[in-house]
Amino acid sequence: MPKVIIGISGGVDSSVAALLLKKQGYEVEGLFMRNWDSSLNNDILGNPNLKNQNICPQEQDYNDSVEVCKKLGIKLHRVDFIKEYWDYVFTYFLEELKKGRTPNPDIMCNKYIKFDYFTKKAKELGADYIATGHYAKIEDGYLKKSFDKNKDQTYFLSQLSHEQLQNVLFPLGDIDKQEVRKLALENELVTATKKDSTGICFIGERNFQKFLMNYLPAQEGDVIDIDTNKIVGRHNGLMYYTIGQRRGLNIGGNEDKMFVVGKNLDKNILYVSFGDNKYLYSDSCLVDTVNFNCDLRPTKACAKFRYRQEDIPVTIDYLDNGEILVHYEHVKSVTPGQACVIYDNDICIGGGIIKEVRKNNEKLWYLL
Repeated sequence: MPKVIIGISGGVDSSVAALLLKKQGYEVEGLFMRNWDSSLNNDILGNPNLKNQNICPQEQDYNDSVEVCKKLGIKLHRVDFIKEYWDYVFTYFLEELKKGRTPNPDIMCNKYIKFDYFTKKAKELGADYIATGHYAKIEDGYLKKSFDKNKDQTYFLSQLSHEQLQNVLFPLGDIDKQEVRKLALENELVTATKKDSTGICFIGERNFQKFLMNYLPAQEGDVIDIDTNKIVGRHNGLMYYTIGQRRGLNIGGNEDKMFVVGKNLDKNILYVSFGDNKYLYSDSCLVDTVNFNCDLRPTKACAKFRYRQEDIPVTIDYLDNGEILVHYEHVKSVTPGQACVIYDNDICIGGGIIKEVRKNNEKLWYLL
């Protein structure tokens, strides 16, 4: 009987994934990862969205994982990857923010923690396979979109190598979220009605600005109307704003008509526009840190520049230095630091990080 070590997070998805593996006849054991020291800057407590304010949410997740594994009759292991998460994910996250870019730590967490250190630990425990609660599939050796397209998480798996995808099981690949909740209720799992986690991977729901101030001191600066070049307010720090953002700006002025269109890191300027969103559109981007998980190299494909974005038809130039130049038509809010993930129909072949955004073959000067 093949042995599977599954990542148990204390959420409904990993709980049901473990349930399905057991029903399929595998020898199943769970592994709970502790990747963040929850005693650090614990501004998470006092969050009105959280039920139990007397226990750290991370410990609640572990307690829920224990209950799920007891219900399923499987062993649960616990491992700390706090240093590894800091070195390979959180440091990357901070460095990208310092550059004024928009990073995605969940993608790097999958690359370095869940499908690297986790895999090594699982092998130490005798695993033939590892599994997670991701909504994704592996078919014919390819990473493919899940049945539930609304929950598909191949975007977050785009930096995994072909080797990392070997001997991996995604039990939720052929069912939707509604079925997951139904199975959890039918099997009386404690996580059945638990709210899905949000926020930074493993760090959870926090006051984002307050949390970041522990690591990146805020540097206030001018907010400038890109059309008039006039100062229209003050920002709290460039790292707190994303391209296209309209809500929660807190920079003064007529905010109901204002949206972010760019940044100047050297001069600490945040550029905004009032009503004219032409600045948000581009037609190509240069992508580095490119990873492919298979041998497919289509010149015509589709791409996503944000999670849950509709597939965008693209044409790809493969450059000699390993970067790719991705061409598309009139797409909004493509942003340096974000992931560009490439698809050949339902196959996710990989992706990279957006280095430069262009329009009419010229770099947009107001984007970093």
